[in-house]
Amino acid sequence: MTDTLGVHDSVDAVFPPAALRGLLAGDDACEVRVVETGAALDGCDALVTFAYDEAFLAAGLSWIHSIQSGVDRFPFDDLRDHGVALTNSTGIHGESVGETVVGTMLMLARRLHAHRSRQERREWAWPAWDEPFTLRGESLCVVGLGTLGRGIATRADALGMDVSGVRRTPTPVAGVDRVYPATALDEAIADARFVALAVPLTDETAALIDAATLDAMRDDAYLVNVARGGVVDQSALVAALEDGSLAGAALDVFETEPLPEDSPLWEMEDVVVTPHAAAAGRDYVERVAALVRENRRRLGAGEALANRVV
Repeated sequence: MTDTLGVHDSVDAVFPPAALRGLLAGDDACEVRVVETGAALDGCDALVTFAYDEAFLAAGLSWIHSIQSGVDRFPFDDLRDHGVALTNSTGIHGESVGETVVGTMLMLARRLHAHRSRQERREWAWPAWDEPFTLRGESLCVVGLGTLGRGIATRADALGMDVSGVRRTPTPVAGVDRVYPATALDEAIADARFVALAVPLTDETAALIDAATLDAMRDDAYLVNVARGGVVDQSALVAALEDGSLAGAALDVFETEPLPEDSPLWEMEDVVVTPHAAAAGRDYVERVAALVRENRRRLGAGEALANRVV
């Protein structure tokens, strides 16, 4: 059991640190305090954080919990060398990310983003007669069928979409009509109206969607990325959008975040830009607290940590 648990102030990017502290304090004899990088880390056995800082390695921590699922910013080898366990928050975002993806697909299909832009200009106008369409009967390929991908697939299936997917082991998944192996990515996306990315960023998935992959997609297809910015070659994506070989995109993650002001993606009519907020929800902090609480119990019982990455 940890004696002192730090809630790093970087979690403020997602929810107030004090809110998480309040949910974790009082469960047992463990002290829970909000900390900043520096001397405040002294005496902490474990840390819940959004950011990573090299100072964490020198703080004598035994366990770090990332409030996000993605942990590509954490140096796995260095953590192992310092005997620091790393856990993440995978498994808690399926509902919120699934609804976000369906919401952006509906925006693009029903032209709601265009109506919102016209509202800002006080313009009363219908879209072109052949622009809006319904999602029922349209095809979606979900690349990555973990918690996020399954959350997307089940909601798309409920809307009557034809759902396929890609995963390393092409075993059946509820709500997914066809599952392709990762080696058949181009075949899987070739006929999809929407392609949703929900894979972690690893050496294998870096720039997974490049110019050749984008060229394999339909000209009227939309790319939806709720994975990591590095999964897509962003310059190739911009080129495909500019030359009309892709209809549009809904992007929650980018190579550089925040998205630079001079990025052409801001100005593209059929691109929906959101600030890495697909997982946002009022219950986010409660779900993180439940994971941390469970792992504190496991540490006390000598059991394996849940969601352990390192």
